[in-house]
Amino acid sequence: MEFEKIKAQADQYMMHTYHRFSAALVKGKNATAWDADGKKYIDFTAGIGVNSLGYADPKWVAAVSKQAGEIQHTCNLFYNPQVTSLAENLCKTAGFSKVFFGNSGAEANECAVKVARKYSSDRYGFDRCEVITLQNSFHGRTLATLAATGQEHFHELFKPLPAGFITAEPNIQSVMEKLSDKTCAIFYEPIQGEGGVLPLTAEFVKTLRKLCDEKDVILVADEVQTGVGRSGTFYATEQFGVKPDVLTSAKGLGGGLPIGACLVGEKCAEVLGIGDHGTTFGGNPVVCAGANVVLERLNTPGFLQEVSEKGAFLQKSLSKMENIENVRGMGLMVGAKPIGKTAAQIADQCVENGLLVLTAKDVLRFLPPLTITIEELKAGLSILEKVLA
Repeated sequence: MEFEKIKAQADQYMMHTYHRFSAALVKGKNATAWDADGKKYIDFTAGIGVNSLGYADPKWVAAVSKQAGEIQHTCNLFYNPQVTSLAENLCKTAGFSKVFFGNSGAEANECAVKVARKYSSDRYGFDRCEVITLQNSFHGRTLATLAATGQEHFHELFKPLPAGFITAEPNIQSVMEKLSDKTCAIFYEPIQGEGGVLPLTAEFVKTLRKLCDEKDVILVADEVQTGVGRSGTFYATEQFGVKPDVLTSAKGLGGGLPIGACLVGEKCAEVLGIGDHGTTFGGNPVVCAGANVVLERLNTPGFLQEVSEKGAFLQKSLSKMENIENVRGMGLMVGAKPIGKTAAQIADQCVENGLLVLTAKDVLRFLPPLTITIEELKAGLSILEKVLA
């Protein structure tokens, strides 16, 4: 079997940092993938929310291919129309003033930390540098974003971590207890994805906004996983009626290629100056060409409404299934807690039966392409139902 050859190659030459499923994916179309041995799968993962337009979207492929044939990289010492047009499209769509492009969600969050700390140091001095994050949060795997992550088991092997990150419980009383004259920012994820698909409440986030306004603290929304249409609105925080000072984005923005974006409102638009931050590959023209197609598709009338409707269909279908205790989420970011078998066991059995799903702690996590069809959803749900039964 071709799979065994690929697996042996990975085992010999790649660091063992992932628990991989027993499938080597080689091609796909929308939410359907095939492995190296020709087996077919329905994909409810989208590469952990990355393939927002599914596999091999024709317009995305054409844009990326065309740009790769013209100029593939320029560095940020020069201008490029794909990059500048994406900056305009993203800022206007999201309602922010300026953007910094990086390569990942972790980089976007690193940039957000630097924006917040410089904003405060410019006005209040260097001691005002602490960042409050929330228990169960996940902000990345660089040392700084790992320190920001509110899950202790991620920290244990890599101490000492960078200082200046304080974890609060996701309630206003705990945040108030952690808040001090050293606080420069509060980070939140509208839905804590890696923490177990846990949506925050609008009341809590609105109170955070009010608190940050009173204390002149930067409010940062980490929308690396929840953003770019995943929740049924362009960014999930829109559903809370809250505008953060800084918003981070990645995953689905590139449609399958690596990108990160740190968006800032007017308050922080001029915080970073020449030499304060940088990246070699961020704002790559090929990636930005793909991202421009993603934004064009998401801005198509009715597209996000369809995401909401498909999300509602997914949640309703899951809630009717045997051995599902509860279902939660927004749009096409859904978690379902199983009864009996563990989420990991179910995910492995789903792969054996032709369905790709994710887990997050003790829940099954579903992040299908935003373009998944109802037929593909039904086919995948049918497999899941059999596995659960």
